[in-house]
Amino acid sequence: MVYRGRLDDGSLVAVKRLENQLTPCKELHFQTTKTIQAVLVHQNILSLRGFCTTPSERLLVYPYLANGSLASCLRERPLSQPALDWPTRKRIALGSARGLVYLHDQCDPKIVHRDVKAANILLDENFEAVVGDFGLAKLLHYNDTHITTEVCGTIGHIAPEYLSSGTCSEKTDVFGYGVMLLELIAGLRAFDLARLANDDDVMLLDWVKGVLREKSLEKMVDPNLHGNYIEAEMEQLIQIALLCTQSLPLYRPKMSEVTRMQEDGGYELAEWWGALQEMDTSDQDLGLPCYFIADSTEQLPPIELSGPR
Repeated sequence: MVYRGRLDDGSLVAVKRLENQLTPCKELHFQTTKTIQAVLVHQNILSLRGFCTTPSERLLVYPYLANGSLASCLRERPLSQPALDWPTRKRIALGSARGLVYLHDQCDPKIVHRDVKAANILLDENFEAVVGDFGLAKLLHYNDTHITTEVCGTIGHIAPEYLSSGTCSEKTDVFGYGVMLLELIAGLRAFDLARLANDDDVMLLDWVKGVLREKSLEKMVDPNLHGNYIEAEMEQLIQIALLCTQSLPLYRPKMSEVTRMQEDGGYELAEWWGALQEMDTSDQDLGLPCYFIADSTEQLPPIELSGPR
């Protein structure tokens, strides 16, 4: 439960109150958040103003962000509130990428968020993106390439290698960021059983790949944009999302590279596509190698798909 409050200095805050029954999992979430988030300082990272502990309560105090989460703006906005326009969506994509670059490249040890999704991207009064909710975050020392841990996160955002083996790295966040970009582009949930009613894939990533196989780019764009976007920019953002969500983490870019792809007019992105085209080609509209448009579950061994989750 989150409450809005006001401090003595007049500033508005959001107070996150953990559920009354303090389970070990909730206590770990609280301790992880207050330990990691208290030392983070970046304009695209949610700061922690304070916390409170009592025998029965755990409270986390954050700055109040007027526009809530990206997920709520995309899918739960009141009719009186206009939809996010294309320039704002591009700014959100870049701001959240910069926040993840800070976690991966400018913190020592590095921080792997493990739950990058639209619901954890918050928006201030100017719709600037702020990465929040560090309850699942893990520390990764610079001499380590990955850690192996229990699988946590949100269905539809979890990278294949993490889901199958518990192997977690910065590339796990890159995958989640790619799915978040698809949410930003399409306005849809990353996982939605309701899509079964239309014989569509429940996973947004698989649905997007199906749309690309049909060469129906406009079908995957949020109708709330009413066509008011620059097609070349949209294609570039889709390409970035697909790069980030490759099944093999080795072939995903770093978040610093993702940021440059959005800042340099497409030169970095063109280099990535050029290299991939030399490996494999396809006649897709976006020039996608064939392994980009395979379903996200196709490259997992059957035992990993049928095992308990």
